Amino acid sequence: MGTILNGKYRPYPQVDLPNRQWPSNVIEKAPIWCSVDLRDGNQALITPMNLDQKLELFNLLLKLGFKTIEVGFPSASQVEFDFLRKLVDDDLIPDDVTVQVLVQAREHLIKRSFEALEGVKSAIVHLYNSTSVAQRKIVFKKERQEIIELALEGVDLVKKYEANHNGKIALEYSPESFTGTELEFSAEICNAVTARWGISAERKVVINLPATVEMATPNVYADQIEWMSRHLDNREHVLISTHTHNDRGTSVAATELALLAGADRVEGTLLSNGERTGNVDIITLALNMFTQGLDTGLDFSDINTVLDVVERCTDMKTHERHPYVGELVYTAFSGSHQDAINKGLAYQRAKEEPFWEVPYLPIDPEDVGRTYESIIRINSQSGKGGIAYILENRFGYQLPKKMHPEIGKIIQKVTDEEARELSNDEILAIFEKTYFSPPEHLELISRSASTKENAVWCKLNYSYNGREIEAESEGNGPIDACRKALLKDYPNKFVLNSYSEHSCGEKSSATAVAYIEIETSEGHRFFGVGKDSDITLASIKALFSAINRAFKN
Repeated sequence: MGTILNGKYRPYPQVDLPNRQWPSNVIEKAPIWCSVDLRDGNQALITPMNLDQKLELFNLLLKLGFKTIEVGFPSASQVEFDFLRKLVDDDLIPDDVTVQVLVQAREHLIKRSFEALEGVKSAIVHLYNSTSVAQRKIVFKKERQEIIELALEGVDLVKKYEANHNGKIALEYSPESFTGTELEFSAEICNAVTARWGISAERKVVINLPATVEMATPNVYADQIEWMSRHLDNREHVLISTHTHNDRGTSVAATELALLAGADRVEGTLLSNGERTGNVDIITLALNMFTQGLDTGLDFSDINTVLDVVERCTDMKTHERHPYVGELVYTAFSGSHQDAINKGLAYQRAKEEPFWEVPYLPIDPEDVGRTYESIIRINSQSGKGGIAYILENRFGYQLPKKMHPEIGKIIQKVTDEEARELSNDEILAIFEKTYFSPPEHLELISRSASTKENAVWCKLNYSYNGREIEAESEGNGPIDACRKALLKDYPNKFVLNSYSEHSCGEKSSATAVAYIEIETSEGHRFFGVGKDSDITLASIKALFSAINRAFKN
């Protein structure tokens, strides 16, 4: 691409900000959140939301805990006007929620906005006009003073209609395309606006400094926010708001650094909906803070419902890798990742201290309403730990550690052949076919046992290659006695290497599961698994399972 540059692009100018403070700051509290999901054009949807969809999304925002919601641009379309009127007429705006309306600095638009606001107890009128060099030069062909006069005319009109409004009206002003505007001019126009409004402790003003187009690295935006914070008059009565877009893919970082630089408020959307590459994603921002131990004031404990409502209302799908909420973000396919997650979850369950310390998972999936079932999924890149995790956490089989490599190879053979991901049910089916239904040359028909002094006496009735055999022996336990009885007539020699067992299911109907590893005279090792309501019978079934796998015809 270098051959096409030739001066077409140039570096964004840096901010002259001696002794900048934001790099040493820490985000210690959540900002004031403002959702703009419902704003002009329903945030650039292919098919704008209808009244019912807008209402459903509004109710979701209330449920999540938003106290400031931009309900749209009521002067721009009839649907947006009707939506705000429905909220008012049906008394759907809680007393502790402020609605915000977007409007340009034109009298007929401001008048129409106040008609839509009639009866609203608390509202913010969000006034904006574009201030950037490019907009002034190319679009409006106006000088700086003319742009200031346009903004002040808008302020005067808001004050004019505010005087007859029976409710609280606050002002928000945005120098649109702030990131393309000279900082000195941004401060000049914002200070002119707040002075004309009559800023005070009782009449605070939201100064929104949007990255309408993301034009530089996030640190530059932070410098701009800190510079403005130093140069705004009556700063103690100003709420600096951010409204970042994601043109460079760094809107989250830009917003976080802006908060370090003194921003008080964040405008954004759920799942980064918005023009072009979208606004900053408030879900990502809030959950980033949540993982740092901060109370965000927003409730994303049921993220699946949030996804369902937003996708249904906007008719837009969420990427599988979207932070915190994508289908695959809590999923590991890599064997080493699966093993670390499996060990981390076991460690987390065992310790008393609640601090979250699970490798590869920066947040507990349960905190956003996800289950552990989707954390580990199996394809050809997966390892033994992930398969063991699924069998235990999904189906209750607590495989001994020494068995993990064996089942790992069995499953991986299938994934290599199929060249695809296996579902949990497919993994279970392979496991059960391998260990509960191996090709049988040795079949258990019946067994009985009794205890004599310190020994166990076992009587076996089994079939070997279709020939029924009875055998008896004693041992130091039922498995040892069974093995000795079997080896009287069974020609293949083996030794027992390990044994483990556990119960599976609820106590009233629990099933015993046993795992036995045998080693052949050639040194080959095989596991068998048995399941039964009787633990002794489960153990003997596990022994026959291992033998059939080791000496299959």
